[in-house]
Amino acid sequence: MKKANKEKIILVTGGSGLIGKSIIKDLTEDSYIPINIDITSAENSCEHFKCDITKEDEIEEVFQLIYQKYGRIDGLVNNAYPRKEAFGADFFDVQEKHLVEQLHFQLASYYLCCQKVLPYLQKSNGGSIVNISSIYGSVGNDFSLYENTKMNPPGVYNMVKGGINSLTNYLAAKFGKDQIRVNTISPGGIFDNQDKKFVEKYIQKVPLARMGNPDDISPVICFLMSDKSKYITGQNILVDGGLTCL
Repeated sequence: MKKANKEKIILVTGGSGLIGKSIIKDLTEDSYIPINIDITSAENSCEHFKCDITKEDEIEEVFQLIYQKYGRIDGLVNNAYPRKEAFGADFFDVQEKHLVEQLHFQLASYYLCCQKVLPYLQKSNGGSIVNISSIYGSVGNDFSLYENTKMNPPGVYNMVKGGINSLTNYLAAKFGKDQIRVNTISPGGIFDNQDKKFVEKYIQKVPLARMGNPDDISPVICFLMSDKSKYITGQNILVDGGLTCL
């Protein structure tokens, strides 16, 4: 029997952030029960559990508390993107210790959230995981977009996002037998008051002639959480206004 949206408990890491708030809003409007898992709180219309997802014990404790309260967990949106101070360092300025920190904070946190939620999805006889990646996990940067701005795309970002894409494929293949679907959404550039020169050049490159907004991403997540996507797994959906089709 298909489970109604109103019965589905969906965990959203980073629900207090720019995209996270939109995810929470759309899930709520579609009658899901979203749970915000974030180190900071936000004015969302859902319950919030404070959690530092770079710490394995906190992830495990919070997921257990949620399961004990609701009796089930049906989905996870891996959306949080914790970062260290050296996150935006130039390619040549990144040291080995920075790589270790960034990979732990950003890639390991995704891995651990998936690892800790999967036993609960198995108990629910299936579920959905959506990992938020980026088009830069699949393609390289167009560095001409950043000329004459202070923006400097960090190489570690691409490495992390490519790792998330591979993790999705692995999990989809391994847990499909449990009716657990795992997919990736890769947004293109999301408008967040970036340098005007960058924005102008970016929209000239995009077939739909604009940058993305959070509400371009969240409906795709709702779809992937629903039974309407019951035969979709292991996919990387690029939501980029057509940028990568060029």
